[in-house]
Amino acid sequence: MKKIYTDVNEAVSEIKDGMTLMVGGFGLCGIPERLLQALAHSGVKDLTVISNNCGVDDWGLGLLLRNKQIKKIIGSYVGENKEFERQMLAGEIEVVLTPQGTLAEKIRAGGAGIPAFFTPAGVGTPIAEGKEVREFNGKEYLLEEALTADVSLVRAYKADRMGNLIYNKTARNFNPMIAAAGKVTIAEVEEIVETGVLDPESIHTPGVYVQALIQEKQEKRIEKRTVRK
Repeated sequence: MKKIYTDVNEAVSEIKDGMTLMVGGFGLCGIPERLLQALAHSGVKDLTVISNNCGVDDWGLGLLLRNKQIKKIIGSYVGENKEFERQMLAGEIEVVLTPQGTLAEKIRAGGAGIPAFFTPAGVGTPIAEGKEVREFNGKEYLLEEALTADVSLVRAYKADRMGNLIYNKTARNFNPMIAAAGKVTIAEVEEIVETGVLDPESIHTPGVYVQALIQEKQEKRIEKRTVRK
């Protein structure tokens, strides 16, 4: 059995100043929203955050941005977070923009124990500055190093007590690879069931990658709601 928290503030209590944190989600879809709320209230600071983007101004990682808790972010999309844009342009935060596919592969490689890989994405652009370039079969490739984190925060639909996770449709996004790339992974889930209930063929993240669970009800905010007139 994995550690199962009942208090979301206790769940993030081991996250300390200066740590590297990976956070699952894409926009607001599949983010560990209650863990992020607790982290925003914790006062922890100088975090390096690895995530596809940084939420919106008043939700998700945007809460940490607003509190100036993030020192550096490695991501692929600034998005519509005005505070993120402001801090980036003002030089108040270090931002490493990475092509989305490269970011995904850097995280996947980190979880798989692969230290680096070559990719054609970014060749001939500022992304290539300071990186090794090699030619394979007449084409140039960049050497990209893998990413890992002190703690990974992910969100799943269901978990069993052994930490096996199932994600809900597109909320799966970056979560499986981020779960694998953290030294410690905490999963915020909608439901925890007894071991043996989940169909083994349906499990997306094996429990070996997960150290702790917390069951929390989520708001599931929508970044942009579009309806017919």
